[in-house]
Amino acid sequence: MLAVSLLSSVGVTLAWLYFFVRRDRHPEPLWLLARTFAWGMFAWFVAAAFGVSLQRISLGNATLTLLVLALLTAILEESSKFLAASTVVNERDFDEPMDGLVYAVTAALGFALMENITYALGFGPRAATWHALITTLAHALFSAPQGYALGGRHWQIGRWWAARGLLLSIALHFLFNSLLSDNSSPYTWPQLVALGGVVALMVFLARRYYLHFEAHARAQDALKARAENQG
Repeated sequence: MLAVSLLSSVGVTLAWLYFFVRRDRHPEPLWLLARTFAWGMFAWFVAAAFGVSLQRISLGNATLTLLVLALLTAILEESSKFLAASTVVNERDFDEPMDGLVYAVTAALGFALMENITYALGFGPRAATWHALITTLAHALFSAPQGYALGGRHWQIGRWWAARGLLLSIALHFLFNSLLSDNSSPYTWPQLVALGGVVALMVFLARRYYLHFEAHARAQDALKARAENQG
């Protein structure tokens, strides 16, 4: 049963990876995708190592403690994923804005896979299956704003652009975590509606980013084709 759960986690991760990567009009080399995915897996170990110390935090108030933990976890995990994705920005193949999204999501899915594997080993296959179905896509969507920001490097719009992308990823992750953190009782309808709203916002942003970069890639291809015809 555990083996089936682990294989399912791998299958779900690879399926989402294909879903996001196939949107790239100019596919990235497999070795670079694999390396970025591996860096994302390593980023989970880094986040987990620092995350252990967060469990010692206690502020006297249970709700406040949960919110602070949710925020610190979001900062730690999104920063780790951002660094993993950033390992590719100086490569020759990082040559268009869409690449920022592709590599950010790839790193995020590597991170999610390691999280799902450790969750399966710690909580059992049944809990891990639900965890993988929910969090694998969530991690990819969390990273979309920072991927959009990394892609913006090609427009030379300053370092603050990357910082804003990372901050938005952290904010989305925090909202998602804070709405799920109180699992001592069944979720209320307001919680579920709020969670649905956060997920809808993440899907909207990711779709908008992809459409923007796809339009940019089409425009660049048209310019190249025109130049070749004129030449």
